[in-house]
Amino acid sequence: MAATLEYPESARRAIEPGDLSTRAAAEAYVGGVCFKLGPPTLIGAELEWLTVQGECSASGPAAGPRPQLSAFAAALGPYAPRSIAPDSPALPLPGGSRVTLEPGGQIELSSAPYAAAAELCERLVGDARYLRELLETRCIRILSLAADADRRPKRMLQLPRYRAMEQTFGGIGPFGKLMMCNTAAAQVSVDAGADRAEVTARWTALYAMGPALVAAFACSPALRGAPDGTWASQRMRAWLRLDNARTRPPVQEWSDPVAAYGRWALDVPLLCVRRPDAAAEGDGREWTAPPGATFADWLSGALDDEIGRRPDTADLDYHLTTLFPPVRASGHLEVRYLDAQPGDTWTVPIHVIDALLSAPAAVAEATALAAPVVGRWLQSARYGLADTEIRKAAVELLALAAAHARTPSVARELDDASHRCRRGRTPTDIRVEAAS
Repeated sequence: MAATLEYPESARRAIEPGDLSTRAAAEAYVGGVCFKLGPPTLIGAELEWLTVQGECSASGPAAGPRPQLSAFAAALGPYAPRSIAPDSPALPLPGGSRVTLEPGGQIELSSAPYAAAAELCERLVGDARYLRELLETRCIRILSLAADADRRPKRMLQLPRYRAMEQTFGGIGPFGKLMMCNTAAAQVSVDAGADRAEVTARWTALYAMGPALVAAFACSPALRGAPDGTWASQRMRAWLRLDNARTRPPVQEWSDPVAAYGRWALDVPLLCVRRPDAAAEGDGREWTAPPGATFADWLSGALDDEIGRRPDTADLDYHLTTLFPPVRASGHLEVRYLDAQPGDTWTVPIHVIDALLSAPAAVAEATALAAPVVGRWLQSARYGLADTEIRKAAVELLALAAAHARTPSVARELDDASHRCRRGRTPTDIRVEAAS
């Protein structure tokens, strides 16, 4: 849930700040900043972990209190994000990753982009190890879990953005606070494509593959506070159920995602309205948006009485960070539908995405293999690999990824993952079996 996006400067120059005079101009701006065109060469990732304050031992209990923000700041020192240490230089870790904190005390590493998935994984493995060592100096442990099965959701970050999110989502149901405070993901980011045709192909493939890959990497069957029900991925359940307008764009109807994303984004209800002077907790000047109002409403002047000003491009930039679809356009494409993986096995989905997008032929074949399960997000989150059709698609996609792997060792890793799925085993099952 990163609070900022980095957009291409060329797109920023296309429309000067404040020039959102029409809806058409706003849609064009979104298309330009959210889909940077160029040869697809880079890959990055964001890894999230739950955290616990407790015994300074790797074998300490998984259940325990959330660490205090002061403990995070002391442990991270110059790497601490400014959300918890305003005067911090917020330096990147030695491998180039930056540390951020999520509302419930989850910690996140956001990598730099790399030309090769192997280098990305190598740098992230090193930075994850370094992060663990830093946190252990204050007896904070990170847990490789995609959902918190033990603790009630509790928001630690007292920022206006998150207060507004909690208030908005709280009016819909329990899943908003659960998502914010009790879940963790593994996200993969890739270039959008060289031209609109390639963008459409890659976008379509990532959405088509989504349900099968959700099932392939589902490992969050328990989430405290969620309504009763057996789910393979409680984390994905929370995302899908918290706010349909924000999390489920009708991409199956989109022949041109560059244009359609802009239309969709403007019609998503505002999650919050930035008021830079409302920094202190409870100062009465909250960021809460008028209920049900969209960015298009704000742009048209319908909210002049409530907000008192029209939006500019900075407001639109910020609104885009409050959209949470399974794949988000942020200049590049963010794959957001994968559970956090046990141990260092998050390297597997990184290599899967990299391989399946490695060439136009692989993209086309992956899209065809996934076609029978397109749009079956809820079924994949609920049943995972127990759904035979979804399992078949997962097995075939991972086998295709192995065939397009960059190196023999990665091919073996992906082939093992395909065989795991064929047996209906989750990543956690394999981890437990290996340890026994």
